Amino acid sequence: MTGREVLLVVHTGRADTLHTAEKVAGWFAEAGIRLRVLTDEAPQLDSSCYQTVVHGGAEAAAGTELVFVLGGDGTLLRAAELARPAGVPVLAVNMGRVGFLAEADSDILEQAVRQVIGRNYEVDDRMTVDVTATLGGKRLAHTWALNEASVEKSSRERILDVRIEVDGRPVSSFGCDGVLCATPTGSTAYAFSAGGPVVWPDVQALLVVPSNAHAMFSRPLVVSRDSVVALEVDPNGHPAVLCCDGRRTFVLPPGARVEVVGGTKPTRLVRLRDAPFTDRLVQKFELPVQGWRNR
Repeated sequence: MTGREVLLVVHTGRADTLHTAEKVAGWFAEAGIRLRVLTDEAPQLDSSCYQTVVHGGAEAAAGTELVFVLGGDGTLLRAAELARPAGVPVLAVNMGRVGFLAEADSDILEQAVRQVIGRNYEVDDRMTVDVTATLGGKRLAHTWALNEASVEKSSRERILDVRIEVDGRPVSSFGCDGVLCATPTGSTAYAFSAGGPVVWPDVQALLVVPSNAHAMFSRPLVVSRDSVVALEVDPNGHPAVLCCDGRRTFVLPPGARVEVVGGTKPTRLVRLRDAPFTDRLVQKFELPVQGWRNR
């Protein structure tokens, strides 16, 4: 035995993914690498897939080499919650649709496993954001996000009235469906759908992207990662909701203030190949790269 161990995180809602987990477990076992799985996922997995069962939480990935993910971006974000406290990287194999955050697609699954076995991979540190919500000086929530923190209206029929500040100075206020504060990693996710720009992952910046704003000036903003972006909910308006990565949700009473800053701790993602981000962008979004002259 090599003493190496990997945490396996699986989207257990799909039969084909469970079958894939068995194959992955077999390859790792042949190399003498132990697998640990989560308590919530173990009942759906064949017992031959793992040697250790752990509870989800800050210690789930402690002592492992990396977190190996079988699923889509949602599964990766769930795995990132476990990997980040331990400072270990995440490698996701996309078993869903677009899977923009995933490093590999299912057609190179075995290659991905072999590269892990051979320690033939690099690790990128991705910027995160730290998020604090307060009301009248009292802390309501303190959390983080890899993709984005969004402040959104709590009811479909209502409009969220919000004021945006950057570094303590007001920028704009308007009614909207919400405002997203995204990282470069998150620029291709929710922020992109809301009309935000695509930002290359090695750019250190924060995006501020209004969603369906009722205002003349509601363009996305790109500010320094060292800036403090604040979103204030109208004290005479309606409650709102703070949501980080679509996973951690908090109710914001009227008058609440959310501050978003560059994160103190990154999320580490495994990189298997040297392909530039441009190529991934073209591939995932199936962008036309030939001009009309070449058609």
